[in-house]
Amino acid sequence: MTAQACRFFLDTKSGVPVYRQIIDQVLVAVASGSLNPGDQLPTVRQLAVDLSVNPNTVLRAYKELEIRGFLSTQQGSGTFISHAPEVPVDEAKRQERLTQIVAQFVARAAGEGFSVRELAERIGEMIAEHRQ
Repeated sequence: MTAQACRFFLDTKSGVPVYRQIIDQVLVAVASGSLNPGDQLPTVRQLAVDLSVNPNTVLRAYKELEIRGFLSTQQGSGTFISHAPEVPVDEAKRQERLTQIVAQFVARAAGEGFSVRELAERIGEMIAEHRQ
């Protein structure tokens, strides 16, 4: 799967810095298998344009991920998911993070007028697409 398939999004109301949201999304995508070693991420400039943020924000996230061993940058070729070291995952923290993500999603969707039925249907469709 490519980074194009891994959609980045920002929650400007979360209070979490943008660079941190980018880092978290890359880590979740690697942990879930949505991104695999060798997959190319969007360029700093392209992701900055896509997210409407300063390129330095994306660069900061990429540099931190590179320092931690999750990314490698090849001059002239791009930024790739590396063979990252295994990171022990605290299951309680993992579940807490999932709860936060879902709560933010549900609150945002409800705020935009979507019904629980619409949410459930769309989530079911997206899960089915993801499994294919």
